Amino acid sequence: VRGRERSRRPEDIIAEVKALAKAGYKEITLLGQNVNSYGKDFKNGDNFAKLLDEICKVEGDYIVRFVSPHPRDFTDDVIDVIAKNDKISKCLHLPLQSGSSQILRRMGRGYTKEKYLALVDKIKSKIPGVALTADIIVGFPGETEEDFLDTIDVVQKVSFDNSYMFMYSIRKGTPAEKFEDQIEESEKHRRFDLLVSAVNEISEKKNKVYQDRVEKVLVDGVSKNDKSTLTGRTDGFKLVNFAGKKELIGSIVDVKITDAKTFSLFGEVIEH
Repeated sequence: VRGRERSRRPEDIIAEVKALAKAGYKEITLLGQNVNSYGKDFKNGDNFAKLLDEICKVEGDYIVRFVSPHPRDFTDDVIDVIAKNDKISKCLHLPLQSGSSQILRRMGRGYTKEKYLALVDKIKSKIPGVALTADIIVGFPGETEEDFLDTIDVVQKVSFDNSYMFMYSIRKGTPAEKFEDQIEESEKHRRFDLLVSAVNEISEKKNKVYQDRVEKVLVDGVSKNDKSTLTGRTDGFKLVNFAGKKELIGSIVDVKITDAKTFSLFGEVIEH
């Protein structure tokens, strides 16, 4: 549908980043279907690592995020650039889809459970304190109980800060639509519930670590649930709610975390 991947010229992207930074934007997101395959259609050696490095040289107080990378193309030079540049968010989205090498092969993902875990170990060793999130699917055709338990195993070993979880559903026109070993809906729901429980338990434990810490928070706006409360994100993309004046929206402030819940943090602004 989309045709072959096309990379925008780096000078055009840098010019846009400069304009955004000059206008006062505090968060800049690089978006691609497979963002870290950027530059593969160039012949001059430009790649995603070089682009990230050049963006970080642009003057301004802003955070750089990018989605969605593919574990298959997450190279050492990209990890090194993230590690050395404070402007790049230390929250990385690393789609997993399944923890089973057999299911990953059926999905055509191009990596195994072992390669994924090795990549995570490398990222954690070079970027201390990194927050990792993932996409995970349960109930893909042919997924056995052992395959599902492999997914739970990866979730527990990686200890994701958050995960976007889905039950497989047939998509017309895909090879998987014709697979005969479809999973019963009731079994998909059972596995999904177990996955959600495992992810939430880890999220709660990881959020407790933030208790009494001071975090820099980019203030997004007013909370949807409480109009008297502001909401924002930490560098690790943790959701933080706190009392504050609306004038703070769009700025980066220091917030002391006073309460840590499963899905969000609560805190108070530290006045300077």
